[in-house]
Amino acid sequence: MARRYDPERRQRIIDAAIRVVGQKGIAGLSHRTVAAEADVPLGSTTYHFKTLDDLLVAALRQANEGFAKVIASRGGLQDPETDLAAELAGWMGEWLAGDRTGVELEYELYLAALRRPALRPVAAEWASDLAERLSHRTDPITARALVALMDGICLQVLLTEAPYDEAYARDVLRRVIP
Repeated sequence: MARRYDPERRQRIIDAAIRVVGQKGIAGLSHRTVAAEADVPLGSTTYHFKTLDDLLVAALRQANEGFAKVIASRGGLQDPETDLAAELAGWMGEWLAGDRTGVELEYELYLAALRRPALRPVAAEWASDLAERLSHRTDPITARALVALMDGICLQVLLTEAPYDEAYARDVLRRVIP
């Protein structure tokens, strides 16, 4: 029997892993649950992703793209005349106003790096990439502080289920920006 060519299978498996984590959390993720969600044979998940950590790394990389798309779509970071605090507060507002399940999933995968060392480099890439982008507008130490502050604000919104307060975020960010 000839093998069926399925170039989208790997991507479907990643998408299914993201859905499984969104529905059941990381504890509910297994090759079997992902295979069922993706409607592929179990062997396909283990062929493309030898370990669950490999699959989680791919899912985290894809999840990180969500915030990067928000940044790219706004484009205000390149303009030195743009109010940096307002731009960053706007980024967070746009991101948090999107699919809340997706944002929660991104943070769940991001925080999974605390217990899964294989995810740490990917989580660190996200923070360092954002700090690098911000360092074009401020110094590297302030850029890292802004990333940490933005993380904290987003986590508070997610954990408390409070509505995002863009004016508050803008004010706090201005206190950090020289």
